[in-house]
Amino acid sequence: MGGKRDLDPSASPLHFFGAEVRRAREAAGMTLADLGAGVPCDASTVSRIEAGDLAPTERFAEACDEAFPHMTGWFSRFYHDARKWGDGPYPPWFRPFVEHEAKAKTLRSFEHSLVPGLLQTRGYARAVLSTRPNTTEDEVEQLTTARLDRQAILERDSPPLLWCVIDEAVLRRDVGGNKVMHDQLLHLAYASDRPNITVEVIPYGTGAHSGLLGAFVIADFADAQSIVYLETTNGGQIVEKPSAVEEDGLIFDSLRSDALPRRLSRDLIVKVAEGVWT
Repeated sequence: MGGKRDLDPSASPLHFFGAEVRRAREAAGMTLADLGAGVPCDASTVSRIEAGDLAPTERFAEACDEAFPHMTGWFSRFYHDARKWGDGPYPPWFRPFVEHEAKAKTLRSFEHSLVPGLLQTRGYARAVLSTRPNTTEDEVEQLTTARLDRQAILERDSPPLLWCVIDEAVLRRDVGGNKVMHDQLLHLAYASDRPNITVEVIPYGTGAHSGLLGAFVIADFADAQSIVYLETTNGGQIVEKPSAVEEDGLIFDSLRSDALPRRLSRDLIVKVAEGVWT
């Protein structure tokens, strides 16, 4: 077996985090497998995190806090702070919206091709992100973890109200195969039962509608102007101009009028899950 990789803790947040994990683990006389058991993950995953080759998950940081209580929660604090830095797991054009999303009181989302990121399963998210060109397996794993980490806002004591309108095509597009799609649609149906989450489906029978021009999310705040995030082919764009935000709000209301009611939407989601993806 080769020697341990030498780290420069100043090179990046990943290297700094990994160096601290290694230092604390070795000082405690723990093996890679010992630390991995608390996550849980395998020893090779711990090794890659220590080497700065793989971004840690939130659970990994929490496990380190539990394993090394003398660090008084340093790992979780560093994990959350580092996500705001320049080389975090999110593309540069998306980082500003992640911060807006975390502060929003209400999120109104429309998708015509994919399940909204806040409601994706790991398998579905990984299948979507695997389509990115020139992306390694480790990078896909980091991006997948980052996407799932965003969903933590839905677990807060005072979560945002999430209102998702999706086209029926989302339910029928094969992303990851039958099992991934079946699990994803059931997850979507169960999520729609939560009091702060509404999912409504625009059925095929509606025909053409204004949402076919592109996906978007409107973020509303308690004490600030609403903003819109627009999906584009090469990234994303945040729109703050009040007249443009108001126009997208009217489009969202129009799409809601084309969608099935909440309960009928849930029934359709389950019907497609069981009838198409089993």
